[in-house]
Amino acid sequence: MQRHIKAHSDGKVSQVVSPGTMRFLDFARLQFARNEKHAGTTGGREYVLDVFAGGGRVTVDGAGKQRTFEPVGGRADVFSGPPAMVYLPPNCSYEITSLSDEFDAGLFSAPSKAAAEPKLLEGGAVTAKEAGRDNWRRTVYSALNETVPAERLLAGETLNPPGNWSSYPPHKHDRRNPPNEAVMEEIYFFRVRPPQGYGFIWTYTAAEDPEGFSTVFVVEDGDTVLLPKGYHPVVAAPGYELHYTWVLAGEERRYGAWADDPRHAWVKNQ
Repeated sequence: MQRHIKAHSDGKVSQVVSPGTMRFLDFARLQFARNEKHAGTTGGREYVLDVFAGGGRVTVDGAGKQRTFEPVGGRADVFSGPPAMVYLPPNCSYEITSLSDEFDAGLFSAPSKAAAEPKLLEGGAVTAKEAGRDNWRRTVYSALNETVPAERLLAGETLNPPGNWSSYPPHKHDRRNPPNEAVMEEIYFFRVRPPQGYGFIWTYTAAEDPEGFSTVFVVEDGDTVLLPKGYHPVVAAPGYELHYTWVLAGEERRYGAWADDPRHAWVKNQ
């Protein structure tokens, strides 16, 4: 599995993470001009749309009902405010239309049998938290969380100030150890401001993992990192804000069901 995917564009719809690459997740990036559209069906999967920039309209047909969400989003970029997302349940059809000159969004999915309704997640539905402190302080937005009866997906965004760490202390969610840790894979999609900037993510496994790895990736604007297992702390280079959309899916669906690296967990108790 290629775990670091550099920024690229395949046109209006870029399949960044193809179905079958990971156990659960896939990811497509949508980049439209005004009035351009993308339509599809969810089938046996549930989807979450995260609008990175611009505004759009989402029409959903399923279970004999049609829902239209308009406008969805509207921020200038991911650094300009909290996210707006739309949850799309299994077995429905959808159409996403750009209402802006430049519309940029991510469409993530995972297998699901959820009997849920489509839902617009913005405003009061999105929680914001200042996590950590000192040079590991960051803002975490939770949009698709347990308040929505999805089966697998959890989604939100994290914003690192320049020079700061996040996903810290390092944590992982690759072992079933209830109630503390659940098996969930994850995708990070990165943006950087100013865009010539960069950050780092260190992906590494627990010492006892027989198929362990330890790899540092330099992440730039538009890069994607796949996290099938292991710890994954992130740091922004000085002078550059670092943002990433995070999407989780796994055997269970519990935000916070992760294990800190015991070597570094002490920072929480300073």
